This record gives sequence, structure tokens and C-alpha cells, in this order.
Amino acid sequence: MEKGAEKKSKRSQRDYSLGFKLQVVTEVESGDLTYKQAQKKYGIQG
Repeated sequence: MEKGAEKKSKRSQRDYSLGFKLQVVTEVESGDLTYKQAQKKYGIQG
């Protein structure tokens, strides 16, 4: 299987709801996830 076969679609910032953003920020600030782990878990850019 090729590396490109498992591509996740990247989304722009405007695609994320305020609730989603707050959820991710809360998880990172509480120490549940690092920002790198949040990127991987949710498929976000940064």
C-alpha cells in the first residue's frame, strides 16, 4: 500500500466550530494531550 493512500483531508481553520476548538484547547491546557497529540488525534494542522 502506498503512503499517499491513507491521506487525511486537511481542513482550514474556518471549518472548525467554536465548541470543537474549545474542546481541543481544554484537553491541551489540562495536560490530557500535548498539542502534537491533539494534532494527530483530531487531524488538525496546528
